[in-house]
Amino acid sequence: MNEKESQRKFFNELVAHGHFLPTGVPGVHGRGAEFEDAGMRLMRVIDGPSDADGAERVHFPPILSRKVFERTGYMDTMPHLSGCVHSFSGDDVAQAELVDRIAKGEPWETFMQMTDVTLTPAACYPIYPMCGEQGPLPPDGRRLDLLSWIFRHEPSDDPARLQNFRQREMVRLGTPEQVQKWRRLWMDRGMEILTSIGLEVHLETASDPFFGRGGRMLQANQRALALKFEVQTPICSDEPTAITSFNYHEDHFGSKFDIKTSAGEVAHTACLGFGFERITLALFKAHGLRVANWPEQVQKVLGYVG
Repeated sequence: MNEKESQRKFFNELVAHGHFLPTGVPGVHGRGAEFEDAGMRLMRVIDGPSDADGAERVHFPPILSRKVFERTGYMDTMPHLSGCVHSFSGDDVAQAELVDRIAKGEPWETFMQMTDVTLTPAACYPIYPMCGEQGPLPPDGRRLDLLSWIFRHEPSDDPARLQNFRQREMVRLGTPEQVQKWRRLWMDRGMEILTSIGLEVHLETASDPFFGRGGRMLQANQRALALKFEVQTPICSDEPTAITSFNYHEDHFGSKFDIKTSAGEVAHTACLGFGFERITLALFKAHGLRVANWPEQVQKVLGYVG
């Protein structure tokens, strides 16, 4: 069975068991009750070490200020994955023509104008302007924790490559030493969490899908400096799929959003992301499509049994 057939087979199984609810758009699916419950139980497992860190829980909507989006530099490196929100702002005549074009199946995008928001491409992005506006960091820096919807324009038949998905994100801000120590600690924690639910995982240096010739240089630099690590596991592709990532941004966001340490220096930042859907998919792939059939130890960790 080739990769495409394997992906199609797994997707059809997810649909048959009610885990995915197709919408007709590649990479855009509803989620069933058993799938959602498994994912939320996993999030509660992550709560423990996050609480032990003293992380601040914050919540943001799945849209982002366009001005903030522009300041992040995302369009410099990954414009092909972005999603900007557009809306109609014409008069009665334009609205009538718009409706007429839609009825005829003709293009109508010329009637739409860019708004002040974009779809959020990375869960951590709203945190940086917030921290910059709140003044210097405490001496020990800051730790934040959120679960957010993310959009990436990456339509695919691979069930693990979604256009709209959730990321449990931890963010650390502080001195280079504080941030790097925290990232190393969470690499160990992340591996422990994922192996405790019976997944076969390994940690690899990685790079982001940067765009173009300049992007290839950034990828090489990211790997050379070990700025990004991924925890990978087999799901339904020839190559293992990343289900968790650990990223060190150095002073990129500190400089962009004027985030300062208590000593007045530009802060460094790091983030780690647990993929809600990807880890849940990995669980169903590894242990079967019904939670009742999962190993007892896995059910115990996730709180299905006492």
